[in-house]
Parts: sequence; structure tokens; C-alpha cells
Amino acid sequence: MKIYKTLERYTEKPDAEYIASGHRACQGCAEVLALRLAFKVLGKNTILAMATGCMEIISTPLPLTCWRLPWIHVAFENAAAVASGIESAIRILRQKGKIPDVPINVVGIAGDGGTSDIGLQALSGALERGHRMIYICLDNEAYMNTGIQRSSATPYGAFTTTSPPGKKSIGQSTWKKDMPKIAAAHNIPYVATACPSYPFDFLNKVKKATMVNGPAYLHVLSVCPTGWRIPSELAIEYGRLAVRSGFFPLYEVENGVFRLTYKPESLIPVKEYMKGQGRFRHLTEKEITEIQERINKEWERLLRLCEATKP
Repeated sequence: MKIYKTLERYTEKPDAEYIASGHRACQGCAEVLALRLAFKVLGKNTILAMATGCMEIISTPLPLTCWRLPWIHVAFENAAAVASGIESAIRILRQKGKIPDVPINVVGIAGDGGTSDIGLQALSGALERGHRMIYICLDNEAYMNTGIQRSSATPYGAFTTTSPPGKKSIGQSTWKKDMPKIAAAHNIPYVATACPSYPFDFLNKVKKATMVNGPAYLHVLSVCPTGWRIPSELAIEYGRLAVRSGFFPLYEVENGVFRLTYKPESLIPVKEYMKGQGRFRHLTEKEITEIQERINKEWERLLRLCEATKP
């Protein structure tokens, strides 16, 4: 019961579940855990537009669904476009007095491919127009639902089925696209990174997103045991290692002000995070050193942004 008392800081009904058990997520999937937590905060007055991806496939195999909310399946590229259309329709219906003027959360959800690749144009347009909506990117760092193909959010050096390492290939040959900072560059009120391995940090950011008068963008690292080639019981641990190594820092951007929400006393070596992941096991010491240097630079840059934008 103690955990419920803590959850009451973020939600009026901590025991409510809006994604029912019995779905078809892989064992150890951190992505569905993220959704379960997020919707405890978002609550029943929520309309969800979800792009094709892992969570769409596991939650709604026709004719079944595990959603206890209004839920719309859209194509890979359309989550932000459909969510922004829903938000506009609600606003007009309120103005005409056809629906009660009560808070309704409009949420668009897509994976890293549906966000940083296929859906980027629609997302950019929705953020630019200023719709009052929450967009959640569930980032498991590849197109996991169709067979572990690389996306522009796949880390440098990682193995995927379309970035196989070999004599002439390191694996993924480009660096991870920085979607949170791309979203922040639209000058929207709220952007945050999160990971369900730090659940209360995550819940707090979802809560903040519901209170924003405009677009909010949440970028959620969702560990995928299947695609990362790790034991299913270690998904939460690898999320922590990603944060503690600086591979995936936890921060938020409120009206242009950057702030770390979790700052390790000192970063652990990225090698500690990468070892044990089958997708990185082909990398040499030299290549891991190169990745460490890149992470160090990105971490220092983030610290400078936090300092430079401090009120």
C-alpha cells in the first residue's frame, strides 16, 4: 500500500489500469511498462492516437484490444497529425457547446522509427502549430516490431538486421538522432527525456505534460530485451545503466530552460552499459573508446545548456 500512497502524488487513482493485462508484449518489455505508468497519470479522460509499432501490435490484435480508453490506430507517419486533428475537433466542439468543457488529454504515441524517421514531418507540423497535445516517443532504438531494423535512433555501432557488422561495417554507422533537442528547437513549452527504470521521475514528467498549455514532447527510453539481446529480467537494470553512463541522460526543457532531473555523482563508463548487450558485442576496445568520447562531449554540452539557460 505504501507504493499507492506515493503514486497519489501523481494520480487520483493509483490502482487504475488503462492497459489491461493479457496483452502480447515480450517478456521483460519496458515499453509496455512505460505506457502502464503513463496512463495512470493521464487517466480515463484521454484519447489516444497510436502509430503502427510494437505497442499497437501487442495491444490490439483484431478483434481484441487491451485498451480501456478511446484508442485510434494510425499509420506509421500519422500519430501527431491525427492527435492534432482530435485536439482541434475537441476545441471546436467546446466552442459550440456540444461537449462539456472538461479537461481531455490528447496523446499521440509512436516508436522511434515512427517519430524520428517516418513521422518527423507530421510531428514537426503539429509542434509548430501549437496544439495542446502530448506526444510520447517510445524509443527502443530500432524497428523492433518488424524484425529489428535500424532507425535513425539506433545507437552508433549497434547490430540490427539492416546494419549488420562485418569486415567493412561497424554495424549502425550513424549517431543517434537527437529527437528531444529537435523537439525543443520548436520552442514548445515542455520537452523531457524519461525512462521507466526511474518511475517517479517519469510519472512527474507525464504530470507536467498534462498541465502544459501547448504541445508537450516526452522521449522515453524503452529497453527491448529481444532487440538488445539481453536477458528479459535485466530490462530495468539496463535502463538505469543507460542513464548512469550518460548514454541517455534524464532532463527536461521547460520554456527553453534545460534542467537535469537526475545527475549521477560521476558517470560510469559506457562500457559498463554496453557489455552484456548482444547488439554491441562485436565492438573493439578502440570503437568503444570512440563512443565514450562522443558521450563525454554530449554530456558536457548538456551541462553547458543547463547552465546557460538557468533563470
